[in-house]
Amino acid sequence: QVQLVESGGGLVQAGGSLRLSCLASVNILNFDSMGWYRQAPGKERELVARINAGGRTTYAKDRFIISRDSGVNTVHLQMNGLKSEDTAVYYCHANIASRNYWGQGTQVTVSS
Repeated sequence: QVQLVESGGGLVQAGGSLRLSCLASVNILNFDSMGWYRQAPGKERELVARINAGGRTTYAKDRFIISRDSGVNTVHLQMNGLKSEDTAVYYCHANIASRNYWGQGTQVTVSS
């Protein structure tokens, strides 16, 4: 059974940085892709960044960097230059064979 557990969220001042981590219960290289989404109050969930099995990355936010450490089955999201509009619950996502898996989410709050 695939489980994704996020960590690293919290409260940060505008302009600051945070690093989110997503620990998977299985070998992350088995996934077709892994990524980060976020959902702010009253808004739809949106893609932040994604990395596919081959290591290709896709970004919706240019201040963020996604990386992976297959040795510990973890995907990271480095967030820099945070703004108040980045406040949201951030979710880890994984896809394999058209099956989608989600973590429970971690809250990121940016104070102005």
